[in-house]
Amino acid sequence: MIFVIVGTQKFQLNRLIKSLDELVDKGKLKMPIVAQIGHSDYKPKNYEFYRFLEKSEFVKYISDADVVITQGGVNSIMTVLSYNKPIIIYPRLAKYGEHVDNHQREFAEALEKNGYALCCDDGDNLEEVIKKCDTTVFKKYVSCTGNITKIINNYLDSNFG
Repeated sequence: MIFVIVGTQKFQLNRLIKSLDELVDKGKLKMPIVAQIGHSDYKPKNYEFYRFLEKSEFVKYISDADVVITQGGVNSIMTVLSYNKPIIIYPRLAKYGEHVDNHQREFAEALEKNGYALCCDDGDNLEEVIKKCDTTVFKKYVSCTGNITKIINNYLDSNFG
């Protein structure tokens, strides 16, 4: 199962929701999908979705997922990493009115570069990135090592320090 996380901020992420719907409609994705679509105004026609989920339901879907596709919010990403699930980060982009800037893309690219996630910000290659999860060896998140904190701090220092 693919679990999709769009987050709870008052921004839509219709590009992701539509792209997945189109892939299912064309028969290119056979795996079931469950999505938390938040404030997106596009409603999927081909898979199960919820606007918001209680924390226990949210964690259950992550735990049960084979792959998680999430927007680039730190809380969502860190939660998925703590379950050591294959993760695709689909960052919100300012040019589509999904966020105020592109910090999610920069964060996603840093995590991908360090082997923790795959990054996809274009629906045209989403199918390819999902398939790549089968052959990618993701680094395991270990909270006591501080690796993710180090990546975040390095990112913040180099971009805002």
